[in-house]
Amino acid sequence: MVVKFGAQMRILTTAVVLGLLGQGAGAQPQHGIAMYGDPALPPDFVSLPYVNVDAPKGGRIVTAEVGSFDSLNPFIRKGSVPWQLRFFLGESFMGRSLDEPFALYGVLAESVETGPNREWVEFTLRQEAKFSDGSPVTIDDVMWSYETLGTEGHPRYLGFWAKVETMEQTGPRSVRFTFNVEDRELALLAGMRPILQKAQWDGVDFAESTTDVVPISSAPYVIDDFEPGRYLSLRRNPDYWGVDVPFRRGTNNLDEVRLEFFGDETAAFEAFKVGEVNSNREFNVARWESQYNFPAIENGDVVLSVLPHARPSGMTGFVMNSRRSQFADWRVRDAMIQIFNFEFINEAMTGSAQPRITSYWSNSPLGMSHDGATGRVLEFLEPFADDLIPDTITGYTVPVSDGTERNRAGTGAALAQMEAAGWTVQDGVMKDANGAPFTFEILLGQGSSENQAIVDMYTESLARIGVTPTVAIADSAQFKERTDTYNFDMTYYRRGVSLSPGNEQYSYYGSDAANEVGGRNLMGVQSLAVDAMIGRLLTSDSQDDFVSAVKALDRVLTSGRYVIPIYQWNISRLAHAKDLRYPDYLPIFGDWPGWQPDVWWSEP
Repeated sequence: MVVKFGAQMRILTTAVVLGLLGQGAGAQPQHGIAMYGDPALPPDFVSLPYVNVDAPKGGRIVTAEVGSFDSLNPFIRKGSVPWQLRFFLGESFMGRSLDEPFALYGVLAESVETGPNREWVEFTLRQEAKFSDGSPVTIDDVMWSYETLGTEGHPRYLGFWAKVETMEQTGPRSVRFTFNVEDRELALLAGMRPILQKAQWDGVDFAESTTDVVPISSAPYVIDDFEPGRYLSLRRNPDYWGVDVPFRRGTNNLDEVRLEFFGDETAAFEAFKVGEVNSNREFNVARWESQYNFPAIENGDVVLSVLPHARPSGMTGFVMNSRRSQFADWRVRDAMIQIFNFEFINEAMTGSAQPRITSYWSNSPLGMSHDGATGRVLEFLEPFADDLIPDTITGYTVPVSDGTERNRAGTGAALAQMEAAGWTVQDGVMKDANGAPFTFEILLGQGSSENQAIVDMYTESLARIGVTPTVAIADSAQFKERTDTYNFDMTYYRRGVSLSPGNEQYSYYGSDAANEVGGRNLMGVQSLAVDAMIGRLLTSDSQDDFVSAVKALDRVLTSGRYVIPIYQWNISRLAHAKDLRYPDYLPIFGDWPGWQPDVWWSEP
């Protein structure tokens, strides 16, 4: 299917790199808000630019998920929850446009107002907003939700709440948040917190809820039926209150969104082939090229869509837990990257079709350069020069092998770095000066055959330097428990980043989050330079400072060698039933939460 980006794609670099100076109007009600400047859509916009306002209602989408779940509450730390639920059940004041780096438009809120320096933000609730049981959404629900999520909720909500000085009701349908730090992004984050029904949780332990409570939502879908380990069905609410809200027009067209759960990737793919599943997102290019030739595709019942996007690569690979003694030394982490024979693995897994991730913001104008730091980037990093790995400033590039299985250069570099860190090969085994062997465990989630295949090749390479790791396979609950408590040496890691990085960077890489149970700083990085660069990007009031701060952060993280990067996906590959349609106009974020199934429809 032929697709196209809209005008925002053509001006993306300008919007991100050159358009960050505007402050936008403050101290008066607005229909939307942007991180910098004004939102692209005018106050009288009819719909988002990447939707089909005439899309018919009806039909269903069924996707395959590997694993299981034991909770329906996506807003707390405890339990394993289908990742999609927090996007389906958490209606908020504002919704994010996928066609702008960071802009929000009213959903529950009819207007947003900020102070001149965004030291406070105020939202006015739409009078017509209702929960799925027909009861109105009130300011009491709003204030309870913010406080409860900020004190008992998932760690993703805690950082924001700590920066709220006061929360006060300012009118029958309005609430104001005043912040205790200088941070322009907080006004936007305040608009993205889910609003829950206070009455539903009266007498219920919110933080301990599992499948015994089905959350009542003010969003377009409600949980209709489920069976842990088998399926979860969400039904479009025919009485949804917000069908005429401009942000929602042309969205949420499918009557049912169903998640089918399987024990592994093979079973999930077979279910798609026989029609039990009607949409499948494929990350393995080799499988896409060789196995998407079954009868349903040949007869046209299944369509293959290749979709571009303009998002940063983020980081995908195998993260090393720097809290562990084995990986506390950056030279050991470098050795683990040197011995990882990416070019050979990429050929085996994808036919060398996938480019490698080269930094956290690669594939975007925010990505670091790989030569020496200059200008504002250098200026920002120089105060921390003594504490940084030397090539952070002089320049670092992920190693490239010759593609052969032996990888002589990578093997030699790995041995040299291990020796520099105090490890040598003794009687064929990598040991320290006391004769203790170097070993570690690689933790993988159950059902990930692709990651298992990559790790198998990696362990063969490690054997060449006398290292024999163990591989542990954990089910979804065990995997979450172990990663939540950082009980791992190395594990699979995937972290998306955006064109408008903000406070979430503290939870990803901030020192305060390094030992927070259930946090997202899996690598355990604790760096004054990282913290300072995040602070700079949050308080920048010029284009140069913002971009330079992100580039400097990218340098510190990439040269820190915390993750062994694998391939990036600069396109999305979706196979889906021919009746499932999407608009030709693609937002700059492409295939991203908020796009499928949100703007899709069924047309037999």
